[in-house]
Amino acid sequence: MPRRPRDVPSLVAKAREGDARSVARLISLVEDEDPALPEVAAAMAPCAGRAQVVGLTGAPGVGKSTTTNELVRALREAGHRIGVLAVDPSSPFTGGAILGDRIRMQDHTGDPGVYIRSMSSRGRLGGLSAATPAAVRVLEGAGCDVILVETVGVGQAEVEIASLADTTLVLLAPGMGDAIQAVKAGVLEVADVFVINKADRPGADATYRDIQGMLALGERGPGQWRPQVVRAVAVRSEGVDDMVAAIGKHREWLESSDNLRVRREQRAAAEIAALALGTLRARMGDLREGTALPDLAARVARGEIDPYAAAGELLAKLR
Repeated sequence: MPRRPRDVPSLVAKAREGDARSVARLISLVEDEDPALPEVAAAMAPCAGRAQVVGLTGAPGVGKSTTTNELVRALREAGHRIGVLAVDPSSPFTGGAILGDRIRMQDHTGDPGVYIRSMSSRGRLGGLSAATPAAVRVLEGAGCDVILVETVGVGQAEVEIASLADTTLVLLAPGMGDAIQAVKAGVLEVADVFVINKADRPGADATYRDIQGMLALGERGPGQWRPQVVRAVAVRSEGVDDMVAAIGKHREWLESSDNLRVRREQRAAAEIAALALGTLRARMGDLREGTALPDLAARVARGEIDPYAAAGELLAKLR
């Protein structure tokens, strides 16, 4: 059955006005890899870099959804327009997902300043969906000031969020072995802010000391960021202001040190490479290294072109 034509300009215009239905349809085009997706990306390219992207990751059961819900509340009180992408694990048999994160965020479903979208990981490792970067661009184009990306919560391998987010929060909880997990390469390295949630439980002080001890052993040059450690009880809204303050402090450091530009260009480089690789895999199976990628990444990060157009230029240079 042929696909029905999409009125992309109309959808984009309505999404920029805050129409939730249009935002939902655009993200559905992203998830379905619709042929109209390059047109969507081109329309959203001028909005690149307008939103602050905050990632939340951690093992299952540490309270990521509850923490996300409380962060939304605090950021809305500060006047921000919020987008939430909550990635849920999918069935290896049907590809479907329970989408439990959205169920836990019912407090904000009636707020026109909050857009919440649950996404199935569709078997992808790393804690994110393949469509997440493009969905972030849609939410930027829809006028979101802050975009919260909550990962699946699969454990030690879930470090992909660090390549997508401006600021990454790693959630820990006392009594779950997280003090040991945090000393392992990857988890310690991706965290910009550690959140010890459920800090009213026994063992919270020990977890706090363990994390601070590991941070003290880390090697950092002058001016490098030292991850913040925050205690919270998200279910009681405790420590949420401290989390927001830590996120804000990290944003100030990113801007003052030029790391915000560097991170976003690295993010754009990864997105362009993934799109080009996907196309080349269908044609020849592997991607050759090209010298044009850094320049294209910088142009995408500045919003001069969209990642699909950049991928096309990269492919043309590889012929």
